[in-house]
Amino acid sequence: MTRGPRRVARALAGLGTRAVDYAWAADRQLRHLVGDLVRRAALPTGPGGAAPVVLLPGIYETWEFLGPVATALARAGHPVHAVPGLRHNARPVPESADVVVGHLERADLSGVVLVAHSKGGLIGKHVMLSPASDRVLGMVAIATPFSGSRWARYMLSRALRSFDPRDPVLLALAGELLVNERITAVYPRFDPHIPETGRLPGARNVELPLAGHFKPLGQRLLVETVVREVDRVEAERAVP
Repeated sequence: MTRGPRRVARALAGLGTRAVDYAWAADRQLRHLVGDLVRRAALPTGPGGAAPVVLLPGIYETWEFLGPVATALARAGHPVHAVPGLRHNARPVPESADVVVGHLERADLSGVVLVAHSKGGLIGKHVMLSPASDRVLGMVAIATPFSGSRWARYMLSRALRSFDPRDPVLLALAGELLVNERITAVYPRFDPHIPETGRLPGARNVELPLAGHFKPLGQRLLVETVVREVDRVEAERAVP
């Protein structure tokens, strides 16, 4: 195959991945809207006994996007918590982090593992740099743009443009390296939204042979990886 047809094939494959990815995201949003019309979806529960988990969804997302991960964590014994004050998570990262810190303090949660998707990982890192850091054992961040995304500068939404690699808040957060060793970055091999990938220097980085930004949240390999990494964080960092 010559270079031209190869480029066309790659472009078509990328469009296909985006279509499937957005379809999965639309399904999650629809589930949330239906839940609002009927009743608020309940967080999954399980036997308990393991470290509590706090869910941090991505921008314009609710915790339901992390539903498959939350269900598996609850079955593994982790009490699962959401942060209602995040709503659809459109605030700037520092403000969202303040909301999470306030929730941790009001609910008196400690020894927690943060499980985040996309923007949620930036919020989680900000929380780990705050005075509430001692309440957090570590974080498992899924498809988080720690280095930003080159596509962000073309977005009409100011909230989405904040993921520009040149954004001051993003640059300042990237310069804070001390907490990175307490973070596991899990990311797909191909993410149409984050071509830079979700790799984080100094963290435990786990690349999975998956494609997409949203759909991997419902795939077995990612779900099992997140549960394993949460268990590892608890085993390595929990105080006996």
